[in-house]
Amino acid sequence: MSGLPLQIAAVAGLVVLGLTAASAQQHWPRFRGSEGGVAADDPRLPEAWGPEENVAWRLDVPGRSWSSPVVWGDHVFVITAINTVEEERLKAVSEYVARSAGGPMTFRDIASSSAPHSWRLYDVDLRTGRIRWEREVARAVPAQSAHLKSSFASETPVTDGERVFVYIGHLGLFAFDFEGAPLWSQAMTAHEMLTGFGTAKSPVVDDRHVYVVHDNEAQSFIAAFDKATGEERWRVDREETSNWTTPYVWRNALRTEIVTAGSGGVWSYGTDGTVLWWLTGMSSFAVPSPFAAGDLLYVTSGYTGSDLRPAYAIRPGAAGDITLAPEATSNDYIVWADRRLGAFHPSALVYGGCYYQLHDRGFLTCNDPETGEEIYGRQRVATDASGFTASPWAYNGRLFALSEDGDTYVIRAGPEFEVLGKNTLGEMALTTPAVADGSLIIRTATTLFRIGTGE
Repeated sequence: MSGLPLQIAAVAGLVVLGLTAASAQQHWPRFRGSEGGVAADDPRLPEAWGPEENVAWRLDVPGRSWSSPVVWGDHVFVITAINTVEEERLKAVSEYVARSAGGPMTFRDIASSSAPHSWRLYDVDLRTGRIRWEREVARAVPAQSAHLKSSFASETPVTDGERVFVYIGHLGLFAFDFEGAPLWSQAMTAHEMLTGFGTAKSPVVDDRHVYVVHDNEAQSFIAAFDKATGEERWRVDREETSNWTTPYVWRNALRTEIVTAGSGGVWSYGTDGTVLWWLTGMSSFAVPSPFAAGDLLYVTSGYTGSDLRPAYAIRPGAAGDITLAPEATSNDYIVWADRRLGAFHPSALVYGGCYYQLHDRGFLTCNDPETGEEIYGRQRVATDASGFTASPWAYNGRLFALSEDGDTYVIRAGPEFEVLGKNTLGEMALTTPAVADGSLIIRTATTLFRIGTGE
């Protein structure tokens, strides 16, 4: 092949690649998307934005919720909890006792309410920002308290492209179709959570089931429900106490696993509820969520008050107890481990040959994802940021870190640390954004933004 036919073939190849990249951007169906925070490169995706720059639309969202948005095609799903009696004042980032006092979280940071709340699900048109439909999921007085840096609706919904599933740990699991029709629901018992922090584990789905994990102070469990009917297929008790890690459906070369992380350890289950493997050695609070990149599974926890703040890289095929021996950093299934690398809130990210860990206090580290070897140590992202709770994301050779102040720092991906810019929205932000169809969907305390050209 030569000449014009070769040129036509090359153009066709570029078109196919472009379509592949575009199609990979259509959906962001769960917390952190399908690829652990990494979006397919797309020239339409923005690098710079602000209140009046590259904002395709903005939508005021009533109530209070730190649940992340999810996207399927041109459907953006977002939930909230609305106090039906009084407006709740948003506390400034600097006022939280945990930060202003420089010490551990205290009961002064716990909020409860005797007012009825309305939990609502919105379907927002990705193109226009118009609300297609709004459904009340439940109405009740909150059965639990919540940390003031959280909310009564912190779990992120999940979608399989036909249904959207809303899980509120102290209320239940609810399924809707894409027209907003309620399909089924399963009530949940409101179990006591450690120091009243509330729930935050999001649901996950595979081909047949939607899975929920509820780790609490009374009776922890993992359960699988039929996606179509809501029928409970199995439930397994867990020897865990309160934690806030979203589980992960790990489809590896050998099998599909439901991986859960907690302060007591990491547990992997088969799709039938069978325990496959486990390890101990986590920090006393567990928040970051497991994810996979390449052939490896990555699990971290990093409560700042714990001496042990580990990160693990795990290969498929494990069975039974794979806990590391004292002082060991690897075994037959743990490829590498670092006992001080984990962060408290943000989940880690693997992108472009680097394992990135964003730490709450504004430092970024970079390690080799295959070996754990340090590429660069702690680098300060910003001196003026209050902190970071949202997990980072990446595309187009850039890493993005959203601070609690609503500022997104743009960092060059690769072995050399460099902050390239700062994008400000001017309002508190704790949720991890979604990336789909050339757009970035960011949720702040009161507003949902579509960042992009609007095309």
